[in-house]
Amino acid sequence: MTHPQQVGAPPVRPATPPVTPAGAPVPAPRRAAFAEGVDRLRAAATTEPGRLRVIGAVLAVLVVAFGAVTAWQMTDRSNAADDVLHSSQPLSASAADIYRSLADANTTASSGFLSGGQEPAATTRRYEKDIETAAAGLVTAAAGTEPGSPAADTIVKLNKLLPQYKGLIERARANNRQGFPVGGAYLRAANDVMQQQMLPTAQDLYTKENQRLRSDYADATPYPWFAIVLGALALAALGWAQRRHFLRTNRVLNQGLVASTAAAAIVLLWLVAGHSVARARLDSSYDHGVRSLTVLHDARIASLNARGNENLTLVSRGAETKQLPDGKVEDAYDYAFQQDMKTLSATLTEAGSLADDQAGKTPVTAATGNMKVWQQRHAQARSADDDGNYQAALNKIIGSKADQPTGECFDSVDANLAKALDHEKSEFERAAGDGRGAMTGLPLGAGVLAVLGAAGAVLGIGRRLSEYR
Repeated sequence: MTHPQQVGAPPVRPATPPVTPAGAPVPAPRRAAFAEGVDRLRAAATTEPGRLRVIGAVLAVLVVAFGAVTAWQMTDRSNAADDVLHSSQPLSASAADIYRSLADANTTASSGFLSGGQEPAATTRRYEKDIETAAAGLVTAAAGTEPGSPAADTIVKLNKLLPQYKGLIERARANNRQGFPVGGAYLRAANDVMQQQMLPTAQDLYTKENQRLRSDYADATPYPWFAIVLGALALAALGWAQRRHFLRTNRVLNQGLVASTAAAAIVLLWLVAGHSVARARLDSSYDHGVRSLTVLHDARIASLNARGNENLTLVSRGAETKQLPDGKVEDAYDYAFQQDMKTLSATLTEAGSLADDQAGKTPVTAATGNMKVWQQRHAQARSADDDGNYQAALNKIIGSKADQPTGECFDSVDANLAKALDHEKSEFERAAGDGRGAMTGLPLGAGVLAVLGAAGAVLGIGRRLSEYR
């Protein structure tokens, strides 16, 4: 049947594609691959098999991500704990030994000078041993320090100053053997190099190594919250998937999902428990090891400085003075001795409070008693020197055992502090080793269990999908 064309209506023409100026058709815009993928995923998710595939993929990704993040964070913390135990703390102790060796060499040199032209062989051996120990410590510190770092520059400076100091000591000895008074000037110049340049530089090295140690502790102890949160999220997703499975099939268990949940739960519990134990032991190694070691090193350094200044009081014989704020003038070295003894007393008190067992307290208590006797004998020596009896004062400082010299007290203080340091070092190594050990195997174990958990989730979902084939 033919319909008459309406009058006045324009004729209908077929649509023509747009053309370019050259007359070629313009192609339709292509959709991005991502958009097409999203559309296919959305279409697949409208069916139960499609939804199961999406759920399986999400569960596998979550479990693998949890294991990977756990392995990553715990590897970082384990490496930092290993650095605490085997790198930064030993380097900090080496820096302290460098300081102690330099200070003891300076003290021993002044004691040998007081002995007269022919210093005792034991004194010479002790001085040479201190210098060798300091030089070896500098080599060890240089090997463990990054080139160009501030610590490396500090080591270079000490290596340059050490020969300069030794040269001044040798000049002092040579002049002292010949009875020339200029020997005392050389000894004071060597002491100035040690006190004003070398020991402050060694202290700076010790400070830098302690900062490095604290940085390693800061890297080793924080909780791995990213991994913990991801683990909780993975367990929640697995729990939701099993509940969905139960509601849709009325089946209580899906073996694959149960295995995946067990693997994720083991990793999470291992992560929380292992890191908590490691953190507790590392904190204990710091509180009852590093802090005690630091204070004991400070006490030993104070005793060495005090002994050196005590000797130089007799060497200078009033050549160096210091004016106090109240206008009173005192011997500069004796004033420094009094300040060092105050520091020694304060650090011994702190070390006693930090010692957490009798084995740690006993040597500190003994050192405190030695210090008090030292102060009494020093007062007697100063009284004799002030009365013009230089020989009696000298005997009271470096005399024989019958003279009850202050040197005996200094040696006893140093020996007891060495015992306390050995004990606290053992405490540190035991606690830090336990902390490092608590993380052993966790990164690898987390990775393996995560892979097994992801496989379990995929197999569990795959078994459910097989019912639709």
